[in-house]
Amino acid sequence: MPLRRPLIAALVALGAAVALPGRAAEPGVEAMAGHRAAYRLTLDKVRDNSDIARAEGVMLYEVVDSCDGWATRQRFQLRLTDRDGQDVETASDYSTFETKDGKRIRFSLTQTSQGAVSQRVAGEAEVTPDGGLVKYTEPEAKEEPLPKGTLLPMLHTIRSLAAARAGTRLMVVPLFDGTSADGAQDTTTVISAWTPPQPNGRFPGLAKLGSARMRVAFFDRKDDGSGGGASAPDYEVGLRYFENGVADEMSMDFGEFSVNGALQELSILPNPC
Repeated sequence: MPLRRPLIAALVALGAAVALPGRAAEPGVEAMAGHRAAYRLTLDKVRDNSDIARAEGVMLYEVVDSCDGWATRQRFQLRLTDRDGQDVETASDYSTFETKDGKRIRFSLTQTSQGAVSQRVAGEAEVTPDGGLVKYTEPEAKEEPLPKGTLLPMLHTIRSLAAARAGTRLMVVPLFDGTSADGAQDTTTVISAWTPPQPNGRFPGLAKLGSARMRVAFFDRKDDGSGGGASAPDYEVGLRYFENGVADEMSMDFGEFSVNGALQELSILPNPC
């Protein structure tokens, strides 16, 4: 019962999208908050063609404002049980440093399965007006071009929140997050209407903040400029983002099954800048 890359990338994407770049005064970056968050992962739905019977795990996410960039670390553990009772335990440790101008990112991902390292991805990338370039050191030393218009995960989230405020309902862009050795992916983000602040008994610090729900579909990169949506996505991630970048509700659809993530603990970190 091997775990495919979309499972890892989707879980990583949930954490990676929380912190946002903006050294060049990207509108909305000032609202982002450094924080630590813990999520519980549980099985939501299983398709008829899947042998998954159970899924449970945890995800820990931290983003620290270092003034010139955002240092993030996301760790998760997930146990999948098939219908024969066989368990597969997967863990991932993913960290990035992204400059606040949204132009550069350093990334490192180590994935283990049953305690053994199954994948490493590491390197750095720079986004330019013409696209940009990724320089990998793991799993091998190589370079991959980025398509024009590529966003890093942080800037993608900032612009998604800005789109929700402006009433825009769709955003289609290439996205690079450092979870794959194949460069950028195409993404289609469907964005809900902006929701004003609402009472929040579990996390009072979020009660004064507006929010928006969005669903991000990830596709293999196409070179014809058609973007996402021409075929079935590799996976989809749904979130509710608050205006400070905290996500409290998540869903991850991998085709054969889907997993929910619920915020259990939240600590807002002081701004050191």
